[in-house]
Amino acid sequence: MGELMQTVIALVGRPNVGKSTLFNRLTRSRDALVADIPGLTRDRKYGLGRIGQGRYMVVDTGGLGEESDTLDALMRKQSRLAMEEASHIIFLLDGQAGITAGDEELAHELRILGKPVTLAINKSDCADRNMALAEAARLGLGEPRLISARQGGAGIEEMIDAIVPERSGENVDGMEETRADARIRIAFVGRPNVGKSTLINRILGEERVVVFDHPGTTRDTIDVPFERDGQAYTLIDTAGVRRRAKINETVEKFSVVKTLDTIRRADVVVLVLDAKTGISEQDAHLLGLIVDAGAALIVAINKWDHLSPEQRASVRRGLDLKLAFLDFAERHFISALHGTGVGNLFPAIHEAYASVHREVGTSQLNRVLEGLVEAHQPPMSRGRRIKLRYAHLGGHRPFTIVIHGNQTERLSGDYKRYLANGFRRAFKLVGTPVVLEFKTGENPYAGKRNVLTPRQERSRARVMRHAKRRK
Repeated sequence: MGELMQTVIALVGRPNVGKSTLFNRLTRSRDALVADIPGLTRDRKYGLGRIGQGRYMVVDTGGLGEESDTLDALMRKQSRLAMEEASHIIFLLDGQAGITAGDEELAHELRILGKPVTLAINKSDCADRNMALAEAARLGLGEPRLISARQGGAGIEEMIDAIVPERSGENVDGMEETRADARIRIAFVGRPNVGKSTLINRILGEERVVVFDHPGTTRDTIDVPFERDGQAYTLIDTAGVRRRAKINETVEKFSVVKTLDTIRRADVVVLVLDAKTGISEQDAHLLGLIVDAGAALIVAINKWDHLSPEQRASVRRGLDLKLAFLDFAERHFISALHGTGVGNLFPAIHEAYASVHREVGTSQLNRVLEGLVEAHQPPMSRGRRIKLRYAHLGGHRPFTIVIHGNQTERLSGDYKRYLANGFRRAFKLVGTPVVLEFKTGENPYAGKRNVLTPRQERSRARVMRHAKRRK
């Protein structure tokens, strides 16, 4: 593979300067734990950026610059690995605390590293801005920016637009990727040693991918061209996404970033789970990233043939409980080693691929919307019925429907799920979530006063006089 083209931004700084808060703001999530306790973030945490015009990945890190008992050697190593794998670094400062010796030490380290750095002064809404800017300029890392990660996100979008080129990440491996190639890209992802390489070898019918019964054999993403029944595919084997605390070897430091970037450029993602171990915290986090990226998804539960009937029943119950939010994704119980169920993956891949790219006309969407509303009216709000007027297609990856109406912000979560499930059934969408965006139209008469004609004024005066006489 060529160089990774998607921008990777690492957030670094002393403990408790707001890195995790900024991470949550950039990814529009609550994935990073946030508390007023230095050293809370131990491992690197990855997320897809959602603020700004470009595409990028964000890496949250533990604190650097102040060596203390709360910062163990492993956490410092994780943070420095994030700096090495990043294409850009945001060095976060505390605008209230001012520049410390720890900041100066980290600035020196960043100058030696030689990577592009943006100096960001956080909590600037409560600080003496001029003094904070003057102090930060002494670090010699360019002109600092004032931001507020917590209060309204001031200055953050402008900072990201300056860092990330618009639509960054579309040109992967040095060539423009378009749908004209008619090649379906299938990424096999999952934790180490769940059988991803074995599954690809089973599909290919030959030992094209190295297989070894030891976690972490695949160190990089591997693209394998493949053709079946006249359809061209690219099968993408990825390094296992393991607990970040266990990524110790330098050769593995790019594995997680490249796996997540592969998810972004894949048409269909096959998440491979180990039936013996069930769903881990890493699997759940990976599922969240796949759904955020909007790729079509299939879940393959491997090593199914080794389980007893009682164990299979237990695994199914666990999947129903933990994957309840993935009711749109098909599950396939397979054995990559023996080939059981593997042949059923390709019909599911085609169905998921077709669903995520399906074109639906506005008239079709509106007919379905009218039927759903007629069958189950939206609830009342402030004595008025919420009205959903019309819908249109908002985009693919994920399949997005925009619905216009009034008071749409007051729709309940249950009613939104009812609509999403109704659209998914109507258009037979499999493997892709249906994302609904609601737009509330402005009242054209809001704030305007009704101007009466002279005749209406005289009539109004007569009514008022009559009312006074009756009193």
